[in-house]
Amino acid sequence: MVTLLFAPAAFAQQTSDELYAEARTQAFDNKNYKEAIILAQKALEQTPDYPDLNIFLGRLYTWNGQTENACNTFDSVVKKYPNNVDAYLAYGSLEYWSKNYDKALQLTDKGLAINPKSEELLLLRARILSDSKKYPEANKSLKTLLEINPKNNDARTLSQKISMMSSKNAVGINYDYYHFDKRFDDDWHIAGVDYTRQGSFGTITGRVNYANKFAMDALQFEIESYPRISNTFYAFVNFGMSDDQGIFPEYKTGFSLFANLPKGFEAEGGFRMLSFSGEQTWTYTASVGKYYKNLWFNLRAYITPNSDSVGQSYQLTTRYYLGGPDDYLSLRLGTGINPDGQNNILLNGEAFSYKLKSNNIAAEYRTTINQTYVFYVKAGLENQKYAPDTKGNQISAGIGAIKRF
Repeated sequence: MVTLLFAPAAFAQQTSDELYAEARTQAFDNKNYKEAIILAQKALEQTPDYPDLNIFLGRLYTWNGQTENACNTFDSVVKKYPNNVDAYLAYGSLEYWSKNYDKALQLTDKGLAINPKSEELLLLRARILSDSKKYPEANKSLKTLLEINPKNNDARTLSQKISMMSSKNAVGINYDYYHFDKRFDDDWHIAGVDYTRQGSFGTITGRVNYANKFAMDALQFEIESYPRISNTFYAFVNFGMSDDQGIFPEYKTGFSLFANLPKGFEAEGGFRMLSFSGEQTWTYTASVGKYYKNLWFNLRAYITPNSDSVGQSYQLTTRYYLGGPDDYLSLRLGTGINPDGQNNILLNGEAFSYKLKSNNIAAEYRTTINQTYVFYVKAGLENQKYAPDTKGNQISAGIGAIKRF
């Protein structure tokens, strides 16, 4: 009885700002939206013309599932404060979550007319258009957003998803050149063409590789897939074969399981297998990746057991994103031989007998043009121990293009 008698007095002793602060604590720290609504209403009794507090009450109604009250509150706010950008963001978000995409887009556009550089409104607009399957318009909003702030990871992630959903097909072509200062007299040339199909299952790619090595020609055929398992897990599956065992392995296979983890982390574990003349080489790999602002870091290890040794390879890759998921500068530092590289197809017993001693560096620049074309150039330098007391340098350069449709 005493508590009930003094509760109104306690509210009366608090200022509007104090009640607002307590309401935020109840909402964000305690997830007690009902109590937060009571506090916000009490604060508005003192300062009814407090726009931020009115918007906050509308958000509280939204989070508490009181959609009609939220709509009425936001309607009142946008009529009374037609130039309040935050009001259009909150109201537009409510309509988006309610799948009222047309109204959500109208509200978002009104807010952007006031502040065309609002990152939150541009991202909300892209999400509305993406869910409406208006992918080109969604990409335009994301492009504008990433020009304003290339560090916006939410925009880059959505851009990647839209690219996959809007372009069901892709064709690619690539060429790589390798020069050796000691190990081989002839330069190597590797080229490839591929076709990728995107579906609800994930992606599947067919690829044909051509190589000119040791002044001889050879072809390799590959099939590769990235199947989606759940929102958390996806996989990598690869199989390749060739009839020329002197240039390419007679067959190869690989598998990895990826997990998307909280706070921008990604983990992977899997294996690679190469077979030359019936002799199989198994490599086990694991990696961890992390997105931080407009940077991506990935640390990867390859472990290759052999009869008398264990080959070890480590790579650190960093990407600096300039815009969307296919707009970046990349730098890779490594030690040991990478079994995923087309230049390192000679991973037989001879290579492993020297424990894959190698130091390498590579850089790549990738860019998107008109949203459907991707171009990239890359270069690398590798210092590799190919005999007990002999090292040689390998210089590489490559170029490639992808067309999505």
